[in-house]
Amino acid sequence: MSGPTEPAKPKELDEFLPLHKAALGIATGVALALLIFGITAATLILRPQPEPPIALLREYFAGYAVSWPGALIGAAWGAFNGFVMGWFLAFTRNAVVAITIIYIRSRDEWAQTRSFLDHI
Repeated sequence: MSGPTEPAKPKELDEFLPLHKAALGIATGVALALLIFGITAATLILRPQPEPPIALLREYFAGYAVSWPGALIGAAWGAFNGFVMGWFLAFTRNAVVAITIIYIRSRDEWAQTRSFLDHI
C-alpha cells in the first residue's frame, strides 16, 4: 500500500534546493581535521628539511604543536573551524538563493500586474 505521490519536480530546479547546513559543516570539519592531522603526521614521520612552517598554526589554535598530541589538538580545532565554515557557507548560499528567488518572483508578479493594469 503506497501513500499519495507528490508530483515530479523538474531536474532543472535541483540547483535551487537548499543545502543541508549541518551536513556541509560536518563534511568540511572532517576534511579540515584530516588535513591538519595528516600534514602534522607527515611532518613528524618524514622530517622534511627545511621543515614546513606549520608550527605557525599555534598562533591560531591554542595548544597546537608539531607533535602527536598537537596533531590531535589541531584536528579538533580543524573540525570545529571546518564545521563553522561549512555551516556558514551553506547558510549564506541558502540565503542568497532564497533572496534571488523572492526577487525574481516579485519582479515577475509586478510585470504581470503592470501588464494587467495597462489593459484596464
